[in-house]
Amino acid sequence: MSTSIFINVCVKDLERSKQFFSKLGYEFNAQFTNDEAACMVISENIFAMLLTEPHMKRFTSKAIADAHKTTEAIIALSNTSKDAVKAICEKAFAAGGKRYAEPNDHGFMFQWGFEDPDGHIWEHVWMDPSAVQQ
Repeated sequence: MSTSIFINVCVKDLERSKQFFSKLGYEFNAQFTNDEAACMVISENIFAMLLTEPHMKRFTSKAIADAHKTTEAIIALSNTSKDAVKAICEKAFAAGGKRYAEPNDHGFMFQWGFEDPDGHIWEHVWMDPSAVQQ
């Protein structure tokens, strides 16, 4: 069995978040989606669990960060090309996402991202495979 990654983020309005990410082309696994959480499928083994605040509080005794005020993490996802990075960011902006930085083109690597409606930073990156040393 391969390792899977489940990124858990707190959202204020679950339906708004589901609509936002649906506009970016993401789907949700109905088996793990209800009124308190939604399992967003990023890839075969990577998922984002969008959790309402009361549900998130069941998993931690720590205060939940307000991602509009602090950076709790930068969720970085690889893409197949510079154009794919640009396309998903443009979709995010059209769906109500916010810019947190300008695109950054290093030649061998291109990165750009957005803040979702709850302020979580989603960075999308393309790297030229020939630039990665094996």
